[in-house]
Amino acid sequence: MQLLDNIAALRNTITHWRQLGLRIGFVPTMGNLHQGHLALVKAAQQHCDKVVVSIFVNPMQFDSASDLTAYPRTLAQDCAHLGSLADAVFTPTSELMYPNGQQQHTRVTVPGIAEVLEGVLRPGHFDGVSTVVCKLFNLVQPDVAYFGEKDYQQLALIRTMVSDLNMPIDIIGLPTVRDTNGLALSSRNGYLTPDELKKAPELAASMRHIAEQITAGQSDMTALANQASAHLNSLGFRTDSIDIVDANTLGPITERSQAAVILMAAFLGKARLIDNQVVPL
Repeated sequence: MQLLDNIAALRNTITHWRQLGLRIGFVPTMGNLHQGHLALVKAAQQHCDKVVVSIFVNPMQFDSASDLTAYPRTLAQDCAHLGSLADAVFTPTSELMYPNGQQQHTRVTVPGIAEVLEGVLRPGHFDGVSTVVCKLFNLVQPDVAYFGEKDYQQLALIRTMVSDLNMPIDIIGLPTVRDTNGLALSSRNGYLTPDELKKAPELAASMRHIAEQITAGQSDMTALANQASAHLNSLGFRTDSIDIVDANTLGPITERSQAAVILMAAFLGKARLIDNQVVPL
């Protein structure tokens, strides 16, 4: 496994692989890797000749300086986890990615999808995501890139960006990896206290209950969301948003909708937890 911390070394490696006609898979991460990340890397390893993993805590997508500072950075541990799974790990710095500073850097905006749901709650977040992913795609030039479905809107955003900009990259989304208690794995779970960890699976449990109600014929999505929010808040969560929208458009559910997606976001202690579930209609 090569550890690459500069653009020239990365490009030399990619050029060599291209000359050999190898298929390149890419998994962009912010580090603090868990089994969800490793599942993406393993999938890339199975379907590609070479696998690149990037580890970069992207300051442009954080809406809080304190959250950026607190985000766990565990490079040595991450590289140990990757072991023989990745062929190269790209570890740029903020100075390398944004040499003139974030304010003077060209930004990539995906209209519409970046302006709803999480985009309203976290202004500028998705511009940071689309900008850094676009930049990483230009650097790595993968054939395939792998993302987790836990970040549902983010995955939709990246698919739209790749389509709109005619990037020759296949975007593969993989199912959310969960603990045995149902909690979606996340780097932010590390912020939870032992008591909060015991309570955290209630987010997924409430989501599953909503899904069961929809499957049973309940059509008042606002009532379902409000009931789940009240239940979670009674348990000590601080619900940020619960949205039930068209799984394809992320807009309101209509008679033409074929599936709904339940999007959950709630604070528990210092951690903001998110989850989602698609429900056929």
